[in-house]
Amino acid sequence: MNRRQFAKHTIMASAMISGSSLYGLSNSFAPQIRNLKKGIMWGSIRVGQTVSEKFQAAKLAGFDGVQVMSHLDRNEVLKARDATGLAVPSVCNALHWKFLLSDPDPKVREEGVAALKVSLEDAKAYGADTVLLVPGRVTDKVTYDECWKRTIEEIKKVIPLAEQLNVKIAIENVWNNFLLSPLEAAQYVDQFNSNMAGFYFDCGNILVYGWPGQWIKILGPRIAKVHIKEFSRKIADEKGKGAGFGVKLLEGDVNWPVVMKALDEIGYSGWTTIEQPGGNSAEGLKDLCDRLIKIHSS
Repeated sequence: MNRRQFAKHTIMASAMISGSSLYGLSNSFAPQIRNLKKGIMWGSIRVGQTVSEKFQAAKLAGFDGVQVMSHLDRNEVLKARDATGLAVPSVCNALHWKFLLSDPDPKVREEGVAALKVSLEDAKAYGADTVLLVPGRVTDKVTYDECWKRTIEEIKKVIPLAEQLNVKIAIENVWNNFLLSPLEAAQYVDQFNSNMAGFYFDCGNILVYGWPGQWIKILGPRIAKVHIKEFSRKIADEKGKGAGFGVKLLEGDVNWPVVMKALDEIGYSGWTTIEQPGGNSAEGLKDLCDRLIKIHSS
């Protein structure tokens, strides 16, 4: 190889190395592109009085959909949905705390079953595929095994309707002293032997007794929907557990890059719905949506 050929090959090789290096560098800093939808829970929309006004506020803030409560006026919800073009991806059972399926009184549990059925019917009417359910609560009067047995028995009564409507019953992890590990939560969902039983995973609630990424990987395809919520362990330690929620998204202890990576690993590409303070104004709602976008790209 003569000097001219050597120089030519050296220049070409340098260009290829530089190009590939720059390509890799640009990719490493490029934001992640994920097919996740931006939702907000009904209770987090503190703007507007009517259903229509709340939907309009969510639309203006940049959200793709609203998780509504059950037992609302269906015509109003449908009218607001169609006027804004927002989706209703899920419905939260408005009465599950009032009529716990773990209650010792069979009449209370009966009311709970009826409320769950209405929630499923609401979801079907709105085009939603999921209902959020807090199944029960362990207390000094309701033992852990009683909560397990009663809630399973009552939910099984509603599974046929869920299958008929093709709407999933998704159990949420809340501070109810129940389903305190991801392995147990997975077992609880699996024993229903139905595709219409799943889990509604809340990223913030879990921080008092676990780590979101670990739960996500173990629950895997059982996760029907995801709640985006922030929590500060430091504030909780100083001011009480409930005060831990008084922090903005991205400013607490939820490790969002780990959460997003875990969702990637299980192939989740559905709704991420904010349940978070701060939506008291149009600007506050917009800030929530902007922070959710940042979380998606983390």
